[in-house]
Amino acid sequence: MLRSAPTTALLAVLSLSAAQAADAVGFREATLPGGSGDRPLHISVWYPTDDAAPVAEVGANRVFHGIPAITNAKPAGEARPLVVLSHGYGGSWRNLNWLAADLVHRGYVVAAPDHPGTTTFDRSPAEAARLWERPHDLSRVIDALTADPATAGAIAPHRIAAIGHSLGGWTVAALGGARFSPSRFLDDCKAQPNPRTCGLAPELGIAPENAGSLDADMSDPRVGAVVSLDLGLARGFTPDSLAAVHIPVLVIGAGIDIGDLPAKLESGYLAENLPKASTTYIEIPDAMHFSFMQLCKPGAAELIEEDTPGDGIVCKDGGARGREAIHEQVAGLILDFLAKAIPVK
Repeated sequence: MLRSAPTTALLAVLSLSAAQAADAVGFREATLPGGSGDRPLHISVWYPTDDAAPVAEVGANRVFHGIPAITNAKPAGEARPLVVLSHGYGGSWRNLNWLAADLVHRGYVVAAPDHPGTTTFDRSPAEAARLWERPHDLSRVIDALTADPATAGAIAPHRIAAIGHSLGGWTVAALGGARFSPSRFLDDCKAQPNPRTCGLAPELGIAPENAGSLDADMSDPRVGAVVSLDLGLARGFTPDSLAAVHIPVLVIGAGIDIGDLPAKLESGYLAENLPKASTTYIEIPDAMHFSFMQLCKPGAAELIEEDTPGDGIVCKDGGARGREAIHEQVAGLILDFLAKAIPVK
């Protein structure tokens, strides 16, 4: 297994003294049990902590960097706003690990489930074909954290936001009130064939027989703001439902198309139909679809290509800037947006 040396920044954080570590990131993993129609969920939670225990890198593997955190640390005392994260198709909680750290340092509690069927750790066809369960997964995470302050500290119930990348962007849009029409989506695929999104329809259960589940209201009234990062499947959302979304929405698109996922037809469609007064649309010219994922280690693209040819693209970005610089811009946009929508205090 390839192991790269820690970055200078990571070494600096790992060497913090107990006195310096007062604003550290706490981290823990948990499982929400299934039953009564719900599926078991693995969740990861990041939260502010005053613990002085040693920090270690969490969320790393042989191709991706993690972040410094204190595992199973005691949560800080005061009530905090909550941000739930939704990963993309085939991804995991690790994908937005970098953003979770920035949010915690600003005072937010952050939580992410692995969506069964569409995560790296569970590719069950039966679960993948229940696309409508993805927003419900996030609602269950909100239920669990608001009910149990021992997990990540007390949650301010009226200050909750959702952020998602790719299929996770679709998920948080639905959680914010967008209504999906499978017939609209399938008709659009006939008019504008798109292998990257339309090709997923059978696997995700986007079919007439699932219309009753897919076009249902999947919103959660506790969510007060939504951030979509280069989402897909957007054109299945009905214009009327998007126009009726009453919470602030930040839509960020990738300016460089990886092929059949142009920002203007996905993120742009969302922004065009959402209320103008409460929607911000930003397209980052040199970002690619996977620029919103975590930082890749040296040689990561080649390692991924060896295992799954064609997937090395997840470590490639589009312009002169590196992924770290893109992350810094995206985090700044999100933090500024959330400071107005669901402020820490």
